[in-house]
Amino acid sequence: MPGRSSSNTGSTGFISFSSVESALSSLKSFQSCISSGMDTASSVALDLVETQTEVSSEYSMDKAMVEFAMMDRELNHYVKAVQSAMNHVKEERPEKIPDLKLLVEKRFLALQNKNSDADFQNNEKFVQFQQQLKELKKQYGLQEDREVDGTEGVDEDMIVTQSQTNFICPITLVEMKKPVKNKVCGHTYEEEAIVRMIESKHKRKKKACCPKIGCSHTNMKMSDLIQDEALRRAIESHNKKKHHPSE
Repeated sequence: MPGRSSSNTGSTGFISFSSVESALSSLKSFQSCISSGMDTASSVALDLVETQTEVSSEYSMDKAMVEFAMMDRELNHYVKAVQSAMNHVKEERPEKIPDLKLLVEKRFLALQNKNSDADFQNNEKFVQFQQQLKELKKQYGLQEDREVDGTEGVDEDMIVTQSQTNFICPITLVEMKKPVKNKVCGHTYEEEAIVRMIESKHKRKKKACCPKIGCSHTNMKMSDLIQDEALRRAIESHNKKKHHPSE
């Protein structure tokens, strides 16, 4: 048809999507900046727990993480809206080229209107942050977490003994230095040991089972593993106190 491109190379009519796709690529790279920000906020939050430093709610790392998660969600929605609008034009090839800006805005608002607090549970870094913070507070025996877990009044020595047991890798049977957690079953291992075990199993075309006795997770993958920063800090803190009890 006169005046319209008949090729399917990313342009429809007089519209070229190459510049839009380039902009999308830049937006996606910004997601790595948000990810780095979340890593920093998480690290600072763990530092505050470790040093038992109180901060005002205005500077709360929890608040910062929520804001990062909201930015991440909004950016994801915008990228999806742009991709959806481009796909619509490419597939439908309408006689009259629609207003792309308006099309994107409508799709973006439709996604934003479905927002809920439950969305944050789909953000892996946000979920990890909550879990790591809770675990580190528990390791330090902070009162609020002991009350929630129903451990108020439990012997301090018993809590310490249980924590020390969690420091032991189920593979090497020695205290961990670089613990990683299994996202699926929640068990922790020495990073080098579990990576070596999984690689060895996969080379022989076998499934890798969680080495923790009694665990039902029978198909471990490398992607299941995440750094357990809270446990690493707890182990280091325990060892410092053991060697320098007066500190």
